[in-house]
Amino acid sequence: MPQMNRDQRNAAWQAANQWRARAAQTQPNGLAGSLKLLFTWLAFGALMLVGVVLGLFFLFIGWAMMPFVRHKMKKRMEQLRAQQAQDIGGGYSQQGHASPQASPHRRPDHQDALEGSYEVKNDR
Repeated sequence: MPQMNRDQRNAAWQAANQWRARAAQTQPNGLAGSLKLLFTWLAFGALMLVGVVLGLFFLFIGWAMMPFVRHKMKKRMEQLRAQQAQDIGGGYSQQGHASPQASPHRRPDHQDALEGSYEVKNDR
């Protein structure tokens, strides 16, 4: 029996025995204890049902709002793109130039390029 003696000195074994003793003391005794246990489980179940119903409600509300939020974000992105867009036509009609080839040695304006400035160099 040295095995049993060693288990009884183990701290985990002693804690388990203490839990077992407390659980035996808190068992529902009689009708009052049984009713208390029943109402505790009913209250717990009701709270779980309320939580699930609220969770599903907010989930469906979120799903229903997604198209509206997507539309709003799409409009906002279009506005941002329009604000940041550059005139890619070059603005020749406003400046009086007929075409970009009218003055080939002219340095391109910032409106002539989509991104940055560049210059075409001849090989000669």
